[in-house]
Amino acid sequence: MNSFITAADNDNHAFKANMRAQWDNAAEGWNAHTAAIHAWLQKPTEAMCGMAGVKAGDRVIDIAAGAGDQTLSIARAVGAQGHVLATDLSPAIVALARDNAVRAGFAHHVEARVADGEDLGVPEASFDAAVCRLGLMFFPDPLRGLREMHRALRPGGGVCTMVFSRPERNPCVAILMSTALKHAGLPARDPYTPGGLLSLGKPGDIDARFRAAGFRDVATVVLDAPFRLPSVDHYLAFVRNSAGPVLQILGRLDTPAADAAWGEMRERLAAFDTPDGWAGPNELLLTAGRRHEETS
Repeated sequence: MNSFITAADNDNHAFKANMRAQWDNAAEGWNAHTAAIHAWLQKPTEAMCGMAGVKAGDRVIDIAAGAGDQTLSIARAVGAQGHVLATDLSPAIVALARDNAVRAGFAHHVEARVADGEDLGVPEASFDAAVCRLGLMFFPDPLRGLREMHRALRPGGGVCTMVFSRPERNPCVAILMSTALKHAGLPARDPYTPGGLLSLGKPGDIDARFRAAGFRDVATVVLDAPFRLPSVDHYLAFVRNSAGPVLQILGRLDTPAADAAWGEMRERLAAFDTPDGWAGPNELLLTAGRRHEETS
């Protein structure tokens, strides 16, 4: 058996339907926190675009684009002669990405479309670059998603993905998930279970998947990306409005039980208070590759 096959194929459709519903529900909350997300991920996003080789005039596909914060950054980089296609599985979040692009003045060279990252529905070799910011880890079969990115790129085209690294380097995510599961009476999960927030953080794993998908010149850069906010309560407000996986777990609890879970999360996350506010540690993996150039 291919060691990179993830969730059981028979469950793939149900998994994606559930993920779509999660992000449809979280779309407005995620979009409402765009300014905080932009401040958190601006430098990693610039690095991601640079590693993918995004430049003026390029056609770029932004996969699992969410509400399109990074899409607008890409649009500025490619300019009016370029084109950006933002895709996401969630119709609600795609509608927000489309509206955000129009409001930013990019209606003519940014397109937002509902698409499955494992089956993009785009012509082969039709993009100069591809990016995926904090999305690939949610794919039930990341290798299939990477093969789709490879197929969509022209020969010589570059890709870069951004995912969370291992659990011990992302304690806020680990605290949220472990506390939610405990209060819901559910067993602890292997953090590398396909489709989870930390599922691609095992050292060397994502590089091997890139190579298996056919990419050359594969390289991963590790970046610290602390999430800085005025207080732990601001972080929990962000989570309560937009973190679909955590909300889904706690959604099965009654109000007192859910409140107890949120209270424990707050207590544990307060460990990251600083004299200048709250700074939640995060470590990201930026992995780049290139589709091999064809030779005559």
